[in-house]
Amino acid sequence: MSARRVWVLVCEDDEQLGERVADGLRRAGFLVDLTRNLTQAREQCGERLYDCLIVDRGLPDGDGLDLVRRQRESGDLTPALLITARESAADRTESYAGGADDYLAKPFALSELAARVRALCTIRKPQPTPVLTIGDLVVDRLRRRVRRSGILLTVTTREFCALELLAARAGTLVTPAEIAAFCSDPGSPLGVDEVITRLDRKLGEPQIIHSSAAGYLLHA
Repeated sequence: MSARRVWVLVCEDDEQLGERVADGLRRAGFLVDLTRNLTQAREQCGERLYDCLIVDRGLPDGDGLDLVRRQRESGDLTPALLITARESAADRTESYAGGADDYLAKPFALSELAARVRALCTIRKPQPTPVLTIGDLVVDRLRRRVRRSGILLTVTTREFCALELLAARAGTLVTPAEIAAFCSDPGSPLGVDEVITRLDRKLGEPQIIHSSAAGYLLHA
């Protein structure tokens, strides 16, 4: 992570847990805003550009995943980590499908939470060419948005990161190790292959990501 301190939004209705999480993240070097419900969290997201969102799923005024879904639908790819007492495979699948980048079941260690937030905030992006266009695919690096045939797609931060590298090296084979290194996310709960599979599904037809035993190639 760079020397620039990062802003984290925590949305947790349990007062004691929320304060503990906020204090732990501040000790780890993050700047933190703490909210108690979806309404407050939405207001804060409208006032400040955050580097990461940490959201409880079970909130007094709804499911925290709804906040993430709304962010993704608007084209906002701010990394989002869900903290929740729900830990079934179905709950995890629903969270990732809704646009979450990471998922941590309660109870959890503050050191692990801080490490996951740090990983989500260190995604690296190449500098040149702010907009990559490959056929009908447009990857906007500055706004972190993806369009295909003019349609705005909802992708997670990891998916965007992988697509950005594939688009930057369109027509060239990219290995899973290169994608993992580029995204600076060795602790990802999802493997590169699963990220690419989800991304390929979201990009629709005709297929433009081609997979082989050696890696992946984006070709319009």
